[in-house]
Amino acid sequence: MIQHVAGDGPEPSAPSRVTLRPFTVHDQDEFIGLVRASAELHYPYMNLPATPEDFQAFMRRYDDPEAAEAHLVYERETGAVAGYVTLNSIIRGRLQSAAIAYAAFAPFGGRGYMSEGLGLVVRHAFENLRLHRLEAQIQPDNTRSIKLVQRAGFRYEGLAPELLFIDGAWRDHERWVLLNTLGKPHPSLPAR
Repeated sequence: MIQHVAGDGPEPSAPSRVTLRPFTVHDQDEFIGLVRASAELHYPYMNLPATPEDFQAFMRRYDDPEAAEAHLVYERETGAVAGYVTLNSIIRGRLQSAAIAYAAFAPFGGRGYMSEGLGLVVRHAFENLRLHRLEAQIQPDNTRSIKLVQRAGFRYEGLAPELLFIDGAWRDHERWVLLNTLGKPHPSLPAR
């Protein structure tokens, strides 16, 4: 059972407008096309792979499913890709955590699809992977992204100065966290 906060995406019984699937190297052309069409939506907050070489390097980060996962968010009705959500730096042992990252693709930004997709990935991370902690790092002026994690129940934990190198400079990021307080522990969690 996950910690459910009102507004953190669809209730388990509510039908979702989106579905998830892992993305693969076969998604390269579609993904690059969506990234290019959505450049204004993402700038200056993130640099997504916009060439085949960058996409291949990006995908290598997800070769080990024990360390990271990448999910495409699909609109259920049309099959159109609305965005993606990744779980990065999955750490077991005493931490049981992952960093979460996401992006909507044009024209789906601001329509609630990513709230639903993020909710599905959170549920997967807490119920299936049995993680205890998810962390999102967001630049302070990225208000749309901050509102997204707030709706999902994440809480502000603090500011990390110069955390990530984006668009040619080290950028400050706010750290937003969601805890799984009710879930069954993962077997790798030490007894003491």
